[in-house]
Amino acid sequence: MIFQAEIDIMPHGELLDPQGKATLQGLRQLGMLAVQDVRIGKHIRLHIEAASEEEALQMAEAACQKLLANPVMESYAVRILR
Repeated sequence: MIFQAEIDIMPHGELLDPQGKATLQGLRQLGMLAVQDVRIGKHIRLHIEAASEEEALQMAEAACQKLLANPVMESYAVRILR
């Protein structure tokens, strides 16, 4: 069965996010003063062939731990869809 893994990767909250800060400044220059903070991350979609949802989750978690996310600087969340 083919499962879809939706992965969101974000920088840790205590780390600086230069891309987010630059985007915040750009929004303020556009007059969007209500925006208080911007954090920029990544969204990754994987299509995984697996026998079960649990197996697909394990594969997606392994991909994050080994390649997709840098655990020193980023956190991630995985969601499996059918």
